Amino acid sequence: MVLSRRSVVYMLLVSILVLMLSPFAWIAITAFKDPSELRAVPIHWWPHLPRPENFVDALTTWDYLGYARNSLTIAVIYSVLATLASAWAGYGFARLDAPGKRVIFGVLLSTMMLPQVMTLIPTYLLFGKIGLLNTYMPWVLWGLAGAPYLIFLFRQFFTNMPKELEEAAIVDGCGQIRIFWRIFLPQSWPVIATSLILSFSWTWGDWIAPALLLDTGRTTLAVQLTVGYQNAHGGQLNNLVAAGTLIYVVPVLVLFLILQRGFVAGISTSGLK
Repeated sequence: MVLSRRSVVYMLLVSILVLMLSPFAWIAITAFKDPSELRAVPIHWWPHLPRPENFVDALTTWDYLGYARNSLTIAVIYSVLATLASAWAGYGFARLDAPGKRVIFGVLLSTMMLPQVMTLIPTYLLFGKIGLLNTYMPWVLWGLAGAPYLIFLFRQFFTNMPKELEEAAIVDGCGQIRIFWRIFLPQSWPVIATSLILSFSWTWGDWIAPALLLDTGRTTLAVQLTVGYQNAHGGQLNNLVAAGTLIYVVPVLVLFLILQRGFVAGISTSGLK
């Protein structure tokens, strides 16, 4: 029997979904294994005696919640500041006229193609010169500078808003700052939700910047997960790493579930014009 085109597409999508979820499934299975099963030959694909206490050990072997607090602090600081700064910059690109605006916007977009690894050493040297190593101030400054992709999203959203709203506010005596805070920003909730999810997940999952700029006591959960679970001989306890990783993704999932309606609407309404 010849499969219909719809069936072929459906099977292809299911195959891609299984392929994408397989690493997560393997981590979930590993999180319930006994350490002896990790070294077994042949490989035990499924734990014979599931160990839910691995999750308790993952939380208590070292100060898991303390490092999670560090990650949360950095992620909240950056996501809030980056969202506000990007919204303000996007409003300027969308609604204000200035010489060279298109050129500046083009340069801004081009920075998205610059790999982060190219700026690591200059960033470290710069923050070292001004005494900001081992502090959370770099994330404050990065947040205040905004993010190119988020600025692009806000710019596209604000460009599509009716000009009559702005004209009516000007007639009522509102300045640009008041127009932004009282009219445009409240209307941009879908993009705000998108920005918060993206910026929070970027910072929460970042390993490079915290490893480079923070010492062991102030570093983030992402860094500590890679070095914290070791036995007496220095070997990696992969079952605890897997359990800690599963707990690690919970805040991002919770944030997405809370803001998912706005996230979908923000991506769909911020297209090119």
